[in-house]
Amino acid sequence: MFRIAPPNELRVSIRHFMRPGRLIRFASVGAIAVLLCSCEELPQQIQQPLAAIMPRPEPGWWNDEGASGSPRIVVHLAEQKAYFYKGKHLVGESTVSTGKKGFSTPPGHYSIVSKDKNHFSSEFGDYVDSEGNIVVQNIDVRKDRQPRGAHFDPAKMPYCMHFNGGYAMHQGYVPPYAASHGCIRVPEGMAERFYNNAPVGTPMTVKE
Repeated sequence: MFRIAPPNELRVSIRHFMRPGRLIRFASVGAIAVLLCSCEELPQQIQQPLAAIMPRPEPGWWNDEGASGSPRIVVHLAEQKAYFYKGKHLVGESTVSTGKKGFSTPPGHYSIVSKDKNHFSSEFGDYVDSEGNIVVQNIDVRKDRQPRGAHFDPAKMPYCMHFNGGYAMHQGYVPPYAASHGCIRVPEGMAERFYNNAPVGTPMTVKE
């Protein structure tokens, strides 16, 4: 049977919930939920503060001790995960963030065609002024007009491995959802592991 609390107990519970500290925490969680639902990609200035209070998926793991064989990478779009194999041995797994709606990462069978440890995007970044202040953020130079007096500041793409034209796997911000412009973002630490163990020519499969 269900117990109906008497009015005096209900008043105590409500007063307990309405304490300022609890209200602030409740409002913060609600605001963050709305933000994540409405924004597919967050500005750089709020990524670190938000990461401090939001749960983040574990970046992954790596253990290739005693493993041998040819390397290959498998990316699962639905899982937002990347797997690294040496021969038949799974030696690494990482969370990833692939292309968001309108910029989807194409499934298919590819291979790594080039590598650049300190790569910069030729298409995405910010427009900044002569003092380095951001004028327009997260732009696409092919679509977004450059303001007068501003110049293009390309986005950093460390540990970059191109596998299909302009598509690449590289280190970047990895929220728990697809948020990129088509590339496969890998978190810090795991990106370096994948990069160091995948020579040019490594097969790479992208699955739905």
